[in-house]
Amino acid sequence: MTTDEAASEAVPRRSPARRLVRYGFLAVALGFGAWAVIREWDAVVAGFARLSVPALAGSLVAVVAALLGAMLTWRTLLADLGSPLPLRPAAKVFFVGQLGKYIPGTVWPMLAQMEMGRDLGVPRPRSATAFFLMMPVQLATGLLVTLVTLGWDRYGWLLLFIPLLLVLLEPKVVNAVIGFALRKLKREPLERPLTRRGMLTALAWALAGWVAYGVHLYFVVPQGGLVFAVGAFALSWCLGIMTFVIPAGAGVRELAMVAVLAPQLDRGSAIAVALASRIVIIAGDLICAGTAGIAARRDSV
Repeated sequence: MTTDEAASEAVPRRSPARRLVRYGFLAVALGFGAWAVIREWDAVVAGFARLSVPALAGSLVAVVAALLGAMLTWRTLLADLGSPLPLRPAAKVFFVGQLGKYIPGTVWPMLAQMEMGRDLGVPRPRSATAFFLMMPVQLATGLLVTLVTLGWDRYGWLLLFIPLLLVLLEPKVVNAVIGFALRKLKREPLERPLTRRGMLTALAWALAGWVAYGVHLYFVVPQGGLVFAVGAFALSWCLGIMTFVIPAGAGVRELAMVAVLAPQLDRGSAIAVALASRIVIIAGDLICAGTAGIAARRDSV
């Protein structure tokens, strides 16, 4: 018997109740995603009227590339913690789980990834750890990108956060915090601690994702150049992610983006760009989740 066959036999069978919960979660998440589009429909139409089809297509392709970078960041962390997953199953767990960010509350993506990961033999504490590590990894790299691209003179205050984030990303500190939390929760410790190599690889994928997000914004607003677009999106995303209660940082990211784009565009145009960016990202989320789900389903047939 091969290692893959043994692992597949160790994976628990899906019960009808768990399958119902999973499909129910997906339906609710898709509903909230569609509602996010419909609610802003008039403004979206006005903003999109100024954009060409090639620009929107290029922006969407770049968003998909950025989302792949985020998935590979998460997959790298999960593998370093002891649960390496093949690419297609990992994509399904990550992208379908990420649809939960459109549901009010902060735990839905984590819960979805924990449940789907469990079907692949990933312990729930390990899934939760990889999920929570994603935020400081993306936040640290996003702030670094902001400083490099938008200038130290205007955004030098972000330096105050860099030392804290670097400490939080040190594997020894991360492992100590995780161990303490698991002891408090009376759970078994992680079998494999996070390594520096794994963390550096995750940081590299996160940086690649920021570049792709910058390309996405550049297609929509090329006036400031690619470097400016990378920094503008990184800063607005970092401010949006700090609002944990709001689904996917809705509204906060757009307000931040309008402020950052002020030197390049008038307010009306900046609002249209921010709304167009939001809709393209929602479309990218749905495309990635649907494609990953279909690909993983074909593998299981």
